[in-house]
Amino acid sequence: MIKRQKATLKKCIIHKVGNKFNETKNAFSEQILNLDDVTYDLLLPFTLKPFVSATESYRFNHHADINLNEINSYTQSLFESDEDFIEVSKHMVLHLFEQSNSAQIKTGDVLVCLFDNIQYEDQFVEGLGIFKIETKTEFFQTYREDSHYDIVVQKGIQSKKVDKGCLVLNYSDAEGKIIFSVDNNSYDAQYWIKQFLNIKYPDDSNQHTKNYLEMCREFSKEVLQPQFGGQEQSDFLVKTVDYFKENEMVNVENFKEDVFEEEDQIEMFEAFKKSYESENKVLLRNHFEVSNPVLRKQKQKIKTEISLDTHIKIKIDVDAPDATSDYLERGYDEDKKMHFYKVYFNAET
Repeated sequence: MIKRQKATLKKCIIHKVGNKFNETKNAFSEQILNLDDVTYDLLLPFTLKPFVSATESYRFNHHADINLNEINSYTQSLFESDEDFIEVSKHMVLHLFEQSNSAQIKTGDVLVCLFDNIQYEDQFVEGLGIFKIETKTEFFQTYREDSHYDIVVQKGIQSKKVDKGCLVLNYSDAEGKIIFSVDNNSYDAQYWIKQFLNIKYPDDSNQHTKNYLEMCREFSKEVLQPQFGGQEQSDFLVKTVDYFKENEMVNVENFKEDVFEEEDQIEMFEAFKKSYESENKVLLRNHFEVSNPVLRKQKQKIKTEISLDTHIKIKIDVDAPDATSDYLERGYDEDKKMHFYKVYFNAET
């Protein structure tokens, strides 16, 4: 994630990108924006705010040579000298245009922005932002004519969020430049990330934490819940979160000992882990550092709710690892021929 309190917008230009598939054309601007104070004060947070809360970064990718990655090459040239800012920004739009290989790829406005003094960790660095505006919102505009006011409907860009955007920092680690990306209109997952930017996740604690928690969530849904019920599923998820909270490093053997009591469930888990790696083409490390920002984000996706066919739901607090074992019992009523849950509590809150 970044901090933008001291960031400044050095240059910005707007072009329009068409769609090669349906033969709509590009339209290029020949000069950078001359922003007044009001527009500047709206545009700067509009472009940088999406990346303030980003917990995961990317790196440039290329099958042969990273220097052949188009966006990597263009951003590097601008970081070295921004004299050709207008022409390089046009090349970026042309590259984006070449990726529009289907009718569902939307046309739109493209903003190319050069920033300074973006804080990343303890460094203040330059940044290059590329933003695609695909949707515009209708709004009312009032105006005065002679002795009365009138109203007209116009279309404009929402100042709250971008449709698609990336931020390339002039800062590198062992795997390359730090890149953030956002896609709020993800109608084609390959178009922006894979084809236009050609970026990938780095081999770091953020990605290891995310991959492992996503695998655990799928295991609970596909294996534990169907075979053992919602209580077992919720208990596993709560224990998983608790293990990641309590340990700076994940040791998979210790993890299995902590969250499972039955040997057959460990065997199921190991088998599922292997198939998950193969099907999703990910490598799940046996030892890795926990990323707390990613853990907080992944916790929001973990649902520990037991839904019953009698229109009753039991929600388990994901931060209460002992709740299911101490205060929830599952049984079967012979008279009613139905399963039941018994919940213990001291008082309603």
